Amino acid sequence: MPAVRTTPEPHSTAWIAQVWLSWLIAMGAMLIGITLAPVTLWVKGYLYMGTLFAVGSTVSLAKTLRDNHEASRVSAVLADARIERILSEQDPLK
Repeated sequence: MPAVRTTPEPHSTAWIAQVWLSWLIAMGAMLIGITLAPVTLWVKGYLYMGTLFAVGSTVSLAKTLRDNHEASRVSAVLADARIERILSEQDPLK
């Protein structure tokens, strides 16, 4: 039976740097845009709160999707192992 890799490979340093840089640019542009918008302080506050809520919700969604994916991978690996064991017990060549 081939070895099954249950842990994903880590991301490269370049990928991690690119992700952080793109996030910083996007957040910086959004915050600068809100700050320079020709609207009242109340509207700016609303936009800042909306931005923070959107970022927090995005992090929660990403974590939930990742956790569900990992759970399905583990259950799939376990199911495959059970099937493999049953088939090996039923093997007529043994």
